[in-house]
Amino acid sequence: MNRALLLSGLTLLVALLFAGSLMAGKVWVPFDAWFSNDPRWWIIAELRLPRAILGLAIGAGLGLTGAVLQGYLRNPLADPAVVGVSSSAALGAVASIVLLSASAPLMIFGAAMVAAAGSMLLLVGLAWRAESAVTFVLAGTVLASLAAALTAFLISVAPNPFAVAEIIDWIMGALTDRSFAEAKLAVPFIALGCVILLFTARALDALTLGEDAARSLGLKLQRTQLLIVLGTGLTVGAGVAVTGVVGFVGLIVPHLMRPLTGARPSALLVPSALGGAALVLAADSLVRLGPGATEIRLGVAMAMLGTPFFFFLLLRMRRSAWI
Repeated sequence: MNRALLLSGLTLLVALLFAGSLMAGKVWVPFDAWFSNDPRWWIIAELRLPRAILGLAIGAGLGLTGAVLQGYLRNPLADPAVVGVSSSAALGAVASIVLLSASAPLMIFGAAMVAAAGSMLLLVGLAWRAESAVTFVLAGTVLASLAAALTAFLISVAPNPFAVAEIIDWIMGALTDRSFAEAKLAVPFIALGCVILLFTARALDALTLGEDAARSLGLKLQRTQLLIVLGTGLTVGAGVAVTGVVGFVGLIVPHLMRPLTGARPSALLVPSALGGAALVLAADSLVRLGPGATEIRLGVAMAMLGTPFFFFLLLRMRRSAWI
């Protein structure tokens, strides 16, 4: 498919879904009420606009991170959660709620980003000397398992039942009631992480020839690994810090985009970012339209969508192996 046409179409789709995200909800705000004295305009200005900005940024970051990790690991099942940054950021946020009784967005965000930075340093330390992506995966799996275990431990020893309820509600992931304060905190880190990840494009193309061939072309695998760790940490860590864990975006979107972009990993990066933004904006709009007074959590909705998709990929891979 023509790349310019694809990018133009995806950009238009994101713009339409962004506008739809501003309109959709328990109270529908049509376009003729925008920028007017209609009191519904304040719903957009104060509630839905920061939510849509965060949805766009987080979706783009997760989609791009998934494409980069699948290209680097040469594994179609790779996802941002595989490197342990999501679990570590969640651990930092939970620790701030349980141990410090934090409730302010800035404190929770700071704790989550410190934990994400710590996980990045540990990941670099564990996999820095390795020339194989397998060690990178194993190190990420260890970090993810450790962070999940510590998070469960903190929840089990939390003395305040209200804190436990807040933690569980936060971990499920949502954009509900997010303000411009959270957007100002997260979006710069997500944008910086995305820029860093885009610098891996040439290395990902070289890795399609194999690690030995890539090294013979002058690729420094350790530099590429450092860029991926840093970019993923900033992008995923900042997203988790303000919304909780929203999974499967990085798994689903690259697979949807790959038939349109071809096999070259670098061609998949920007379309995956746009596709991720479109998916999260669409999903967040739909969860608001569900019946009842409360919303389905975005993380829960994405898990319900992503789990069948994951099993479909596994079945397709097994069928290919048999053939």
